Amino acid sequence: MSVLLNKRRAGVLLHISSLPGKGECGDMGQEAFNFINFLHDVGATVWQTLPLGMPHGDGSPYQCLSAHAGNPAFISIEWLDEKGWLPTEESCSDCHGGHAFWKSCLIGKAFYGFQSTAKKEDQLDFKKFCKEKAEWLDDFALFIALRNVFGHKCWNQWPEALKQRRPQALKESRELLKSVIEGIKFEQYVFFRQWHELKAYAREKEVLLFGDIPIFVSYDSADVWANREVFKLNKAGDMDVVAGVPPDYFSEFGQRWGNPHYDWEFLRKTHYQWWVERIKSQNEMFDILRIDHFRGLEAAWEIPASESTAINGQWVKAPGHELLKAIQNEFPSLALIAEDLGIITEEVEALRDDFNLPGMKILQFAFDGHPDNPYLPMNFDHNSVAYTGTHDNDTTLGWFESLNDAEKQRVYDYLGWSTLPMPDALVHAALGSAANLAVIPMQDILRLGSADRMNTPGTIEGNWRWRFNWSQLTEENAGRFAHFVGMFGRHL
Repeated sequence: MSVLLNKRRAGVLLHISSLPGKGECGDMGQEAFNFINFLHDVGATVWQTLPLGMPHGDGSPYQCLSAHAGNPAFISIEWLDEKGWLPTEESCSDCHGGHAFWKSCLIGKAFYGFQSTAKKEDQLDFKKFCKEKAEWLDDFALFIALRNVFGHKCWNQWPEALKQRRPQALKESRELLKSVIEGIKFEQYVFFRQWHELKAYAREKEVLLFGDIPIFVSYDSADVWANREVFKLNKAGDMDVVAGVPPDYFSEFGQRWGNPHYDWEFLRKTHYQWWVERIKSQNEMFDILRIDHFRGLEAAWEIPASESTAINGQWVKAPGHELLKAIQNEFPSLALIAEDLGIITEEVEALRDDFNLPGMKILQFAFDGHPDNPYLPMNFDHNSVAYTGTHDNDTTLGWFESLNDAEKQRVYDYLGWSTLPMPDALVHAALGSAANLAVIPMQDILRLGSADRMNTPGTIEGNWRWRFNWSQLTEENAGRFAHFVGMFGRHL
């Protein structure tokens, strides 16, 4: 167990996009620093986010255009203004509503300002960033530039020479799109510079940043385009099988994610270098990491690409032990958490336990009436992470209100006829459990209902848009959470 995970801590789950503000989504500006102040004030020492990558049009942070790049939508325009890189007439006091297109244009203008007015140390820092990140940044910047040229079509619909990455076509494209590519690299430079300033502030406030790594990457991504050999693709570059999960708690038809599977034989021959580089990028950003769908490292659900649902698939073994050993050898002090939800077998549990990784305990799954339910607090061990629910669950209040009377009584029977209302009773139970780390979704601290859930698995509309505002964080809400954190010995 990592030293960061061997003491009692409390955390809050809130994506960057859910921060308050006047733009289309939250960003790494002052509100992010204000949120760290809130965590510090209530005694919480962990801020968990969702993946910070650049999503596709549906906004899902679990389907990104790169396993390494950050989402430019999270860039603070105010920060660029403070640096003096924006033209005077583009002062962002009104922020034009924060529309994504407007923000992209302003970042582009800031790049021109940066080139002409930035201090020499800033310009050298940008060059250093580009050199240090070249292994993924060069391909990513070209990929995004080409994707814009071709109307955001997937790379397998590009002209054959570019689809197949023929050297001459790549060389010509880099020359033709040179200024655009440099602007895309600048976006990434700004993203990571702002993020590391935020991380440094979090460290001052004794708050750890907890990140999330989707086990799979999107087919329409720079990673697959530039590293086809890493994935199970046919000679034409298409997928014969796609990833997902069979029917479970979240969906009666399962979930057909559509991601490519890994070619584990190739990865084994290369000592899992692609994965090691991926972990390196995220480890530089976060203090704690979670591997989403950890069970896929033991066996993954392969669905024929022709199938429209995830029902007709099969489990295919993966070399998780070898992969985790390679990661452990490279990052011996890595604080890693296994998202071990779904259909979990003895083999998956053994893989998790062989590396002493904390698993996840979701209280909303606990109350089926069976005393051996692993999600009941009495069955938790210290080396685990307790949640009321995750980004894929309904809010705790929404979940409880959806239960029938008998189910509600079963919950309160276990909780000892608590005088606390929902969701406070479940927050109290999570923080009071034996799990070293307890993470509470911000919605539950704010006592919000189903209308404020973050994501409904198996659906594509209306997800990932939730945001809170500070007026919802009343003195009572903050004080109650701080009291629970302190009472159960999880405070700073």
